[in-house]
Amino acid sequence: MDTEALRLFVMAAEMLNISAAGRQLGLAPAVAGARLAKLENQLGADLLHRSTRKVSLSLEGAEFLPFAKEIIAQEEAGLVALGKGNPEVSGTLRFACSSTFAQLYVAPILPEFLTRYPEISLDLRFSDTQAKLIEGGYDLALRNFALEDSAMMGRKLADDKRVLCASPDYLAEHGTPQRPEDLAHHRLVVFGGLKRDLTSPKGEVHQFPPSQAKTRVQCDDGASTRLATLAGVGISMSSMWSIHQELRKGSLLRVLPEYRVDDGSAIWLVYPKSNVLTAKVRVMIDFLIEKIGTPPVWTQ
Repeated sequence: MDTEALRLFVMAAEMLNISAAGRQLGLAPAVAGARLAKLENQLGADLLHRSTRKVSLSLEGAEFLPFAKEIIAQEEAGLVALGKGNPEVSGTLRFACSSTFAQLYVAPILPEFLTRYPEISLDLRFSDTQAKLIEGGYDLALRNFALEDSAMMGRKLADDKRVLCASPDYLAEHGTPQRPEDLAHHRLVVFGGLKRDLTSPKGEVHQFPPSQAKTRVQCDDGASTRLATLAGVGISMSSMWSIHQELRKGSLLRVLPEYRVDDGSAIWLVYPKSNVLTAKVRVMIDFLIEKIGTPPVWTQ
């Protein structure tokens, strides 16, 4: 199979423009179109829908895209192993990350990454709605969870310690809970409707939020959870990476600090198990661990 045609297809799928993809590879528009048509003829499938106004991936093209990327990556890995690969790391890296984490830690260091690797382009999806890694065609994603998905591989960036917290004004007005049962009488700010286990020093397990508690605000992103808690809306469970500065300044205070959250979650950099770990993905993982996770900047 013509790997240069595959490379053209991948680039056209990412840019949704065959002519622009061809120019990136030094091909005239007519040549690029003919090469893609030949690839589709070989595969017996239309990979792209073409019209006078736009180009879009077909269902078959979307299914074939990750395999095309893997074939290209395998070729590159083989050439590098033989000492014949391009030493300059290059290509477009599709990266998905929590918007809250990205705003605090990823976006500020991207200029340094792009300076260090001038031949890499970034296609970023920053959202607290979890992206579908394989179906979305992402090379890499940052996830806050316990890594259990057998379809994914990953490297741990840091532990994700979660704590209960509230503003001083809220606690002054409503009192400070002394035990988990007291939370049933407080206003709560809940992220994503998730339930977590609170474990006492004696090993007693309590659920947060308690079933009898009043959820005053439910948020779908970490930044809104933090801001609502700072505003005195109620008590929330937040990640230390999200609120460590507020805790140090005293604008947020720990609640029930002797209780821990045991859910096995951590911050992982994950990629599809079926994919070869390409150079562009490897250098991004190494860079993020270097800048954020050794040790985590929010513990320093």
